[in-house]
Amino acid sequence: MYTLTYESQAIAELTNRDIEVILETAQTFNSQNGITGCLIFYMGKFIQILEGPKETVQELYAGIQKDERHTKVKMFSEDDITERNFPDWGMAYYPIDEDAMGFAEFEQFKRNLMLLADLSKPTNVTAILFWKKMKLLLSLPPDKV
Repeated sequence: MYTLTYESQAIAELTNRDIEVILETAQTFNSQNGITGCLIFYMGKFIQILEGPKETVQELYAGIQKDERHTKVKMFSEDDITERNFPDWGMAYYPIDEDAMGFAEFEQFKRNLMLLADLSKPTNVTAILFWKKMKLLLSLPPDKV
C-alpha cells in the first residue's frame, strides 16, 4: 500500500457546488478502487492525503494534477505503508458563501479540525505531515492564507 499528500490552490471561480461534485466523484471512485484518505478545503486551499494501491493512487494523483479547478498542485510527502490512517474517506470544508458565514460557526469548524488532528494517531511520515500542514493552514489569519 502507498500514501501521498499534496496541497493546491483553488481557482477563484470555484463554487460550493463544484466542491460537492468533487466530494461525490471522490467517494464513488475511491470506494470502487480501494482508496481512502481525507480532503480538506479551507479558505481557497486544498490539502489531501490518499491511501491505497500504489499504482491506483499515483494514477489518481496524475489526474488531480491536471484538474483545472485548482492550481499550484504540490506533493509534499509520499510513503509505502502497511496500515491505513484513514480507513474511511473523509472531506472537510467550510462553505464559501460570504453571506452565510458566522464567526462562531467558522471558529467551531477550525476547532473541530484541530481536535481531529490531535486525536489522530498517524502511523507514517506522510500522515504526520498532512496533519501538520492542516494545522498550519488553520492557524493563519484569513488574510494571510
